[in-house]
This record gives sequence, C-alpha cells and structure tokens, in this order.
Amino acid sequence: MTNIYSDLYQFTDVMEPIKLSMHQYLLLTNEPVLIQTGAIPQAQKTLPQLKELLGGKPLKYILISHFESDECGGLSLVIQEYPEAIPVCSEVTGRQLWGFGLARNIQIKQPGETFSGNDFEFKTISYPSEMHMWEGLLFMETKRNIFFSSDLMFQMGETHGQVIESNWPDAIKASGADQLPTLEMQNKLLADLETLSPAFVASGHGPCIKIV
Repeated sequence: MTNIYSDLYQFTDVMEPIKLSMHQYLLLTNEPVLIQTGAIPQAQKTLPQLKELLGGKPLKYILISHFESDECGGLSLVIQEYPEAIPVCSEVTGRQLWGFGLARNIQIKQPGETFSGNDFEFKTISYPSEMHMWEGLLFMETKRNIFFSSDLMFQMGETHGQVIESNWPDAIKASGADQLPTLEMQNKLLADLETLSPAFVASGHGPCIKIV
C-alpha cells in the first residue's frame, strides 16, 4: 500500500502475465471510504493492510463504479469484516450485487447526485460501463478534488505508486471515452468530464495523474 495523495491510500495487485495493475483506494477520513474491492484474491491480500490503516475504525462506504470482478469481486469478503459498510453504486450494479448475493444494504445513486460524511463529499457522474452499456457511476471527491477514473485513463504495466503530470484537457483526450460504441455516449461522457476540475486522478489501471 502507498499513501498516494493527501489522505488517500492505494492498494495494487498485478494480473500476470499481462502486467495489468488493478488499484483500490482507501480515503482515510473520520468515516473511511473504500473505492473498489478488487477480486477475491486481491481482497484477501488487501484486508490485512486495510485493517492496519483503519485501526479499529469501521468503513462508512464502499464505492463501486460498475459490476466487474476487479471493482467488486471481493465485496462479500470486505463486508464479512465490515458488516456496517454501505456499498454505493448505480441501480444496475445494485441489482447485480443483490442478485448474486454479494450485498444487501446497498445505497443506489443517480448521476449528478452528491453524498457526504463528516469530512468528504462525493459527486456522481454517469459512466456507461455495465454489460450492454447500462449505466455505472464515476466518483469525484469534491473537498480534495480527487477524481476516481475506474477504467478510464487506462494504461498497462506495473504502476503501483506511480504519479504522472498532465493538464485536464489532455487527460480527457486520453481518457478512452472515444472507445464507447456510439458517438452520443462518447460526447455525453466527454461533456460530463469537462465539467470537473480535479487536482488528482486516482486511476483504476495505470499511473495516477497530478493535474497541473
């Protein structure tokens, strides 16, 4: 684990042999927030480190951008250890989590909503990432200006603890939004990203980005 930015900690597992880094994050506030769980093998490695960092604090939220193994495969393991933690996700993701028996106490958010705690506030952004391009969510923490990019800003390689610099327009251009299947989807996501002003991008795969 690495203290990657402010009170944000990064956990990483590397998928062999393709060298794909899969990152999870803990925002260590008074009410800690976990962003993504990793798949079961990764959650098994992360949990001891998570317990060390939390020092007996409960988890407040577990943020899940979409229903995929590296985003929420280890959710049941995390909830076994932190049964009061609330998964936050889109409606489609929530149905999958409930249907596969991974979680019950789920908080559904729509794009453009905010939710907050004692010392954090998150804004949600629409992310057409689910099966059949149904709606997932991206998360922006507005007090620290951290954007959690999930599968956007994707890069291969072993990138734990790595931070590069970019301006936000260039980061948007390299986000991978142009890989969505329709021009309408691409333009909507790009327009949503342009409304943000992050200081730091916490990537799901690849180096993090300090916005300069």
